[in-house]
Amino acid sequence: MALSVDSSWHQWQWRVRDALPQSPSEATPLLSPEKGRQSYSVTQQRVVFPNNNAFHQDWAKVSRRYPGNRICTAKYTLFTFLPHNLLEQFHRWANLYFLFLVILNWVPSMEVFHREITMLPLAIVLFVIMVKDGVEDFKKHCFDREINCSNIQIYERKEQGYMQRRWKDVRVGDFIQMQCNEIIPADILLLFSSDPSGICHLETANLDGETNLKQRRVVKGFSQQEVQFQPERFHNTIICEKPNNHLNRFRGYMEHPDQTRTGFGSESLLLRGCTIRNTEVAVGIVIYAGHETKAMLNNSGPRYKRSKIERRMNMDIFFCIGLLFLMCLIGAIGHGLWNGTFAEHPPFDVPDAKGNFLPLALGGFYMFLTMIILLQVLIPISLYVSIELVKLGQVFLLHNDLDLYDEDTDLSIQCRALNITEDLGQIQYIFSDKTGTLTENKMVFRRCTIMGSEYSHQENAKRLETPKELDSDSEEWTQYQGLSFPACWDQGPATVRDRGGSQPLRRSQSARVPIQGHSRQRSVGRCEISPPPVAFSSPIEKDVTPDKNLLTKVQDAALWLESLSDTRPAKPSLSTASSVADFFLALTICNSVMVSTTTEPRQRVTLPPSTKALGTSLEKIQLLFHRLKLLSLSQSFSSTAPSDVGLGESLGTHMPTTDSEERDDASVCSGGYSTDGGSKSSTWEQGDIPGVGPDACLEAGLGAAAPGLAGPELCYEAESPDEAALVHAAHAYSFTLVSRTPEQVTVRLPQGTCLTFEVLCTLDFDSVRKRMSVVVRHPLTHEIIVYTKGADSVIMDLLEDPARADTDMERKVRKIQARTQKHLDLYARDGLRTLCVAKKVLSEEDFQRWASFRHEAEASLTNRDELLMETAERLENQLTLLGATGIEDRLQEGVPDTISALREAGIQLWVLTGDKQETAVNIAYSCRLLDQADTVYSINTESQETCESILNFALEEVKQFHGPQKPDRKHFGSCLPSETPPPTLGATAPEVGLVIDGKTLNTISQGKLEKKFLELTQYCRSVLCCRSTPLQKSMLVKLVRDRLRAMTLSIGDGANDVSMIQAADIGIGISGQEGMQAVMSSDFAISRFSHLKKLLLVHGHWCYSRLARMVVYYFYKNVCYVNLLFWYQFFCGFSGSTMIDYWQMIFFNLFFTSLPPLVFGILDKDLSMETLLALPELYKSGQNSECYNPWTFWLSIVDAFYQSLVCFFIPYLTYKGSDIDVFTFGTPVNTISLATILLHQAMEMKTWTIIHGLVLIGSFLMYFVVSLVYNATCVTCNSPTNPYWVMEDQLSEPTFYFVCLLTPVVALLPRYFFLSLQGTYGKSPILRAQKIDKLPMDKRDLEIQSWRSRQRPVSVPREARSTHCPVPPVPEQGFRASTPKSSRPTKRDWVLPGERGSRDHIKDDPCSGDSSVTFSPREHLLLDPHRMVASGAYSGGQTNANWPLSGGSHRRSQSSPPLTV
Repeated sequence: MALSVDSSWHQWQWRVRDALPQSPSEATPLLSPEKGRQSYSVTQQRVVFPNNNAFHQDWAKVSRRYPGNRICTAKYTLFTFLPHNLLEQFHRWANLYFLFLVILNWVPSMEVFHREITMLPLAIVLFVIMVKDGVEDFKKHCFDREINCSNIQIYERKEQGYMQRRWKDVRVGDFIQMQCNEIIPADILLLFSSDPSGICHLETANLDGETNLKQRRVVKGFSQQEVQFQPERFHNTIICEKPNNHLNRFRGYMEHPDQTRTGFGSESLLLRGCTIRNTEVAVGIVIYAGHETKAMLNNSGPRYKRSKIERRMNMDIFFCIGLLFLMCLIGAIGHGLWNGTFAEHPPFDVPDAKGNFLPLALGGFYMFLTMIILLQVLIPISLYVSIELVKLGQVFLLHNDLDLYDEDTDLSIQCRALNITEDLGQIQYIFSDKTGTLTENKMVFRRCTIMGSEYSHQENAKRLETPKELDSDSEEWTQYQGLSFPACWDQGPATVRDRGGSQPLRRSQSARVPIQGHSRQRSVGRCEISPPPVAFSSPIEKDVTPDKNLLTKVQDAALWLESLSDTRPAKPSLSTASSVADFFLALTICNSVMVSTTTEPRQRVTLPPSTKALGTSLEKIQLLFHRLKLLSLSQSFSSTAPSDVGLGESLGTHMPTTDSEERDDASVCSGGYSTDGGSKSSTWEQGDIPGVGPDACLEAGLGAAAPGLAGPELCYEAESPDEAALVHAAHAYSFTLVSRTPEQVTVRLPQGTCLTFEVLCTLDFDSVRKRMSVVVRHPLTHEIIVYTKGADSVIMDLLEDPARADTDMERKVRKIQARTQKHLDLYARDGLRTLCVAKKVLSEEDFQRWASFRHEAEASLTNRDELLMETAERLENQLTLLGATGIEDRLQEGVPDTISALREAGIQLWVLTGDKQETAVNIAYSCRLLDQADTVYSINTESQETCESILNFALEEVKQFHGPQKPDRKHFGSCLPSETPPPTLGATAPEVGLVIDGKTLNTISQGKLEKKFLELTQYCRSVLCCRSTPLQKSMLVKLVRDRLRAMTLSIGDGANDVSMIQAADIGIGISGQEGMQAVMSSDFAISRFSHLKKLLLVHGHWCYSRLARMVVYYFYKNVCYVNLLFWYQFFCGFSGSTMIDYWQMIFFNLFFTSLPPLVFGILDKDLSMETLLALPELYKSGQNSECYNPWTFWLSIVDAFYQSLVCFFIPYLTYKGSDIDVFTFGTPVNTISLATILLHQAMEMKTWTIIHGLVLIGSFLMYFVVSLVYNATCVTCNSPTNPYWVMEDQLSEPTFYFVCLLTPVVALLPRYFFLSLQGTYGKSPILRAQKIDKLPMDKRDLEIQSWRSRQRPVSVPREARSTHCPVPPVPEQGFRASTPKSSRPTKRDWVLPGERGSRDHIKDDPCSGDSSVTFSPREHLLLDPHRMVASGAYSGGQTNANWPLSGGSHRRSQSSPPLTV
């Protein structure tokens, strides 16, 4: 029954006030049968009452505690803008310093300039930044207003219906009705969906960038509503967790009037910002609104970091402050000494009102403060504004670089952090993810193993070898593009071309394919009408060429399935037919793939097609052969069917048939090409066409022979590329996923019949379990079957113990597991991603018991995650292994060249991945991260003592190779080994690589071994960290960044890379297929890893070189100019007077010398792009901070002192003894200093363009124009000393011109002499490259080739190292390995005493090799040779016979893990 209006609220208040203990269901893992009264913790829970008549008063009282849905991403309001912005700007201590000087200048006894004049520079700087911040904030206000005023349908209690309101009117507890293509306004709990199964489809592109659809389910108990949802009948209270920023975590329960509970999780929560797709109407209740929504809590906006140059600049500003204080102290002491020389007070020393004179000490202190005001320009206040403007210009050039634009994704580089562009030129370590970063994240099915039998899919491998462009003159192929092919040939364009041996696959087919959207009823809310392309459905991903040997097994499996019945359940057996059937059924069922059609794009298919047994007529056969003759593709038919299967057998009694109704569902996807060579491949899969076996092939042709009867094609939309690849692979063998609902899934078999499996439960994949399971009821045997797929490291440990079976069965099971493990190792060494597939049959009683336990866990709130994990572990054990798959993640284009260039640039690259070790190692070889001549150390251990011993041993060996060396490269005080170690045995020592796993990383961090680990990594050219968690990735980045004080860069594309990206000095996100979470957390976003080459080597070098030299120039300019005033104090009694007009001093920094540094910082190029890309080692100048370091800073300061002496004393000596006034002397000094500073800038410029020339000449001419106008109009500006007509008089004097020409030459002569010597005799790579850059193109190319040939290291002789491929060889000195029964060398596999042993089932494998490894005597001191195990070696005749012995193990005991070195 319904609660009364006030009862629930008062009851809730009473429970909270009395602090009743929690009910047993909240404090214990499982719900207690006791039905006690519920208490709510307002500090840890959120209580939501519905906004209807029954709960209106409760809702009104509670909703006041929660914020509304109005959002404000702007920082300021109209009233808070001025104080808030000023407060933020004065957080910069430089602004506070100048504010202090302004206030000090208002003290009459210390006034140097006019008060208003002193305020002007600070006011201009504050105003410019205030305008910039105001414009940015106004744009945010406009965007917020647009969002808040969007329309939505809200249930109104009084009107008893949904009314149109604005987003900002939404409150927690409101009922919201949304329609298709409408954006969700708040975090809403789904209570109703127009989908009969209670499913609502979401597109989260606005949230994380993922284009694939997500499924959300109505809360249990509300999914079977046949009519529209009635809010007035909702009498439940919702209790859930407090607002948090976890996008994928949400838990709570719904308390019914009878105090029963229904649990729910993130599968029922619609997040703000997502878009409703494929669902006509969805209704929910608001849980979180406004800034409490998960999307807003995750929206931190662009991040601002302090760059390395800025940190260095702040230190140098402190030095400038020290220099300023020293100069002021000299002025104060000089003032006291001067006044002490007078016997009587001089006439300019004015007493106070009482006639008293200041004491000398107090007068000296006042003069100290006065000198601070006078020499304040020594601290460059305009430098901060100039740096911001320069960085904006650099970002603009980055955005408009076409080389950093990707046509496939239509994305250019994004700069989210505007203040660290120069750090791109100083990177020393790069931490990269593997999947989606180095690879394309386009998963392609390559091969599989079933019950120990491996199917290599050689034809499928040929299809993927070398994609080439389709020749435009291929008329034989293009003339058939409009025809429909039989299913056995129409596995996709690549399949037909491979069988015909003609057309390879185009790489461009991997790009996005335009998809026509569908029109639906649109609501008046905020909508996104056109859905994006379907993810993971490019031809390269969905076209799979079947293996010939496996096709026959699939036919037998289909016949075996046909023979099943409910009266004769399948007995547990290891027969090939049953295992193949279960294997492909698992691939088809165990996923979350959604099925839609081309006629209704992204409209989920929920009804299975009809399945009638039909006959085959002679006319159909004749029609088929007529088509074969027409298409001239009969060879494809013969190549598809095995050679021992004849046509008569193919048309045997077991062949399924189809009638016209069946053919309505059979369709063929034409993935062909146009006549001009362009691609017109379809994105959609075949719907329910029969399989590709010998029988199904002919029937497919029959089904497609009649034109016009083809039904809608099917499209598979998956949440991950792995799932899509497996479903496409199953479809290639005619195990076709036809429809899916939460309650059932329909699969079409090769015969054409359909099986509808009842889905009893789905355990989704998570990163902890690393597996997914689906519990279904078999439609033929009515058995309850658990299909599980997941990582091999997890599944192999969950298999049923073979010892429980009889002896023959045990031997067979062990043999299957051993062979499967061998195949997994083979796949991993080939760089494939591996997944294991297993099953388990449950009894009805066991399942009911487990289902009850699962239901209680779902209803729990406090321990829900732990309980759900426990229920999964109870179900997913004692599994029967079916097989494994190998999926290729294709390497991105340009990755090897990029990595090679980055390594030449002196950047160390670490790959941090969650993949298994063998896969990561082989990808490392493919992308040139590791070389064939490298010595690779692999450390896998959980023992602290073992790890320490191995690190010590590896360090000893590496130091022996490289010999005693003096580090020549420093990371902020931490030394790194030399890039070119001394030669060993007449050649360079081999490079070193390190491979380590996540468990070893834990051991290193817990055992305080970070110092030794980092010492070893400094000798390594590359480091691979496998099976690492996001937290470990972040830990490694912080370890290198903090311990080595190195500049780090992290790059990734997935949500698991966010912590790593945020921990680095620069975080780069790749906008790939894993969504945009990495991009949203990054400082820069690119679309391909190869863009990193130009981003760092070219733009990074330019940004650093420009900004660093501009900062040094600013320090020089200010010190040079301020010293003119300081030298004048020696001739004016240290009185704080100036010989230059105040306005001229202000204009000098604000106008006359401000534009040239800006142009210099934005457009100057010390080297061309071609030279920087051809010679990556030039990047090391930024790593070593050659442009801006203590040496260049102090050199510029000394140069500034010298130039200021020349600029002051040459005019002084020229006019000495004359009767000129102060301003007449100051004008040539000011003019000379301006000319000297501008010419100094011209000498620093490496690139001369029209803009550079115009700015320099324009600044100098502007000085004369402003001075002439100012001196002509300023009659009484600064009475009694006025600069009236001073410049005009000076221009009429020849002495002025002589001084202005002579003095800059003398001032700049040492600088010019130094630059000439540096350019003539300098050995710096930058100077050499600048000389090469000035040569003609042909000579420049020859010089670059000569340079690169000299830089190549001497190769290690063959006798000094092993030469097998692709495993790195082991040098004979210090590392000896022998293989008694095989001549190939091996990588060392060590198993230490006390560590985990090898797998039990390996020893029973008759196919396992018996190679052993022998070590040098010194190695025996560390290791126990009697415990060494070599596992996983292939005997002769295996495919990759030159692979090393595998050191991995998945089937192991808990006592001894293997250590591989």
